[in-house]
Amino acid sequence: MSTLQEAFVPDERTIFDWIETIFARGVRRPGYAADRWAEKFCLEQFRQLGLEHVCLEPVTLPYWQPLESALIVRADVGEWRVPCFSLPHSAPTDGLEAPLARWRDETPNAVRDAFALVDVPLMRSPADFPLLLAGLGAAGETHAGWRRYDPGGTLAGANQVLPFSRQIMAVMDAPLAAGAVGFVGVLSDYPGDSYQYYVPYDGVARALPGVWISGSDGARLRRLCDEGRVQGTLVSRALRHDITSYNVVGELPGADDDSVIIGSHHDGPWASAVEDASGVALVLAQATYWSRLPPAERPHRLVFLLNAGHMAGGAGVHAFIDRHGAVLARAVLEVHLEHAANEMVERDGSLVASGHPEPRWWFTSRLAPLEASVREAIVAEQLERSLILPPEVFGPIPTTDGGPFHLAGVPLVNFLTAPFYLFDAMDTLDKVHRQSLVPVTRAAIRIIASTHGVSAAAMRAEKAPG
Repeated sequence: MSTLQEAFVPDERTIFDWIETIFARGVRRPGYAADRWAEKFCLEQFRQLGLEHVCLEPVTLPYWQPLESALIVRADVGEWRVPCFSLPHSAPTDGLEAPLARWRDETPNAVRDAFALVDVPLMRSPADFPLLLAGLGAAGETHAGWRRYDPGGTLAGANQVLPFSRQIMAVMDAPLAAGAVGFVGVLSDYPGDSYQYYVPYDGVARALPGVWISGSDGARLRRLCDEGRVQGTLVSRALRHDITSYNVVGELPGADDDSVIIGSHHDGPWASAVEDASGVALVLAQATYWSRLPPAERPHRLVFLLNAGHMAGGAGVHAFIDRHGAVLARAVLEVHLEHAANEMVERDGSLVASGHPEPRWWFTSRLAPLEASVREAIVAEQLERSLILPPEVFGPIPTTDGGPFHLAGVPLVNFLTAPFYLFDAMDTLDKVHRQSLVPVTRAAIRIIASTHGVSAAAMRAEKAPG
C-alpha cells in the first residue's frame, strides 16, 4: 500500500478555485448552458491530468426551464402578487383561476377544485438521529460512539435542519388525490424565508401546477383564507422536453484491473456552490492526486465519473450502471464525494455561519475492514462531526448521487452533507466549508489506498462487525 504523498495533494486554494470557476457560470440545471460548459470543463480537466479513455457518455433526460411563475391573489383587502417559484416539472398553466383553500390532513376534501395552500416545513432532527435510526444509539452507545467522530462534542444536543420535508418528492400527491387543481407550497419555518426551492428533482412530470412561496407570505395567505374567500390566479409556464446530457468519464491504470470508481455529479439546481460544484472539485482533487503517482502505486484501475442529471432523478448514475456492468462486476469500491458545506443558522433574522461544518455523513457498506478504514481516515484527518452510516439507514439506498451503486452490489463509501439550503438559490460560495476541502480529499485518498491488494471478490466476501 502506498503512503499518502503530501506533496501531491492539491491545496485548498486550488480546490476552491475549481468551485469558483464552476459557480461563476450560473445556473447549472441539466442541459442549461452552464451545465454544458461544466461537461466540457470536466472533460478538459481529465485530459490535462493525463487520464485515459476520457469521453462523454450520452444520457437522455428531461429538460425543464421555467419561463414565468406567478401567483396573484384577490381578497376583500385587495389584490396581491405573491413572489413564487414553480415546482420543477409541475404541470404548466397560462393562467388558471380558482379559490385558495388551506390543506388540513383531517379535511382533504376542502381543497377539491381549489388551489391547495399546503404548509411544507423542512424536517428537523437531532444531529445524531441517523445513528438512532440505524439502531446504533441508546443501548448500542459503544458502537454508536465508534461510528461518531466528534471530539469537540458539538453534535451533542444539536439539531439539524434537513433539506426535505417528510413528503420528500411527493409533496403534491395528497392534494392531487383530493381533487385540488393547483398546489401552493408554503415553506413554513424555512431558514432565510426563501421560496427558491428546487424540489421535486426526480424529473417526473406532475399532473398538477404548483408554486413555492415563502413562509412569511404563506402566513399572510393563511390569515386571509381564515377571514374569508380568497381567489387566485396561478401562472406556471415552462419548457419541458427530452435532451441528451453527458456523463464525463476518465481512467487511470493501476496495480491491477479491478477498479475503484470515484464520482460525483456536475449539474445542480442553481449556480450551486455546494450542490455540487464542491463535489466536482473533490473528484478533480482525487484525479489530480492519483495522476501524480505511478500506476503501481495506485491500488487498482481508477475510474473517474462526473454524472449528468442528478437533478433529473439521477439519470446519469443509472445510465452509467446500465452501460458498465463489466466494470461494476470488478469494482472493489465506489467512492462518491458530495457537499463540503458550512452549517448556517439564523441569528437576529439573518443567516450566518455557525463556525462548524454541516454534519458529515459517510455511508459505508457493512464490510468490517472497509468500515475500519473509513474510521481510521476520519480520525487521521480530524474530520469532526462525522457519522459512519449503513447504506440503508434512510431507505433502500443512500441519499446520494452514488446510492444506486448499492443496489448494483458494489461496495461503497459515499460522503455527503445535507444542509437545508442544498436545493436553494442561497447556495453560494460562502456556504462552502473551505476548511473541509483538503481533509476530505486526504481522507478519500486514505480510504482508496486501503483497498490495495484487495480484490473485488475479497471485498464483497467480508462481513460487517457484530
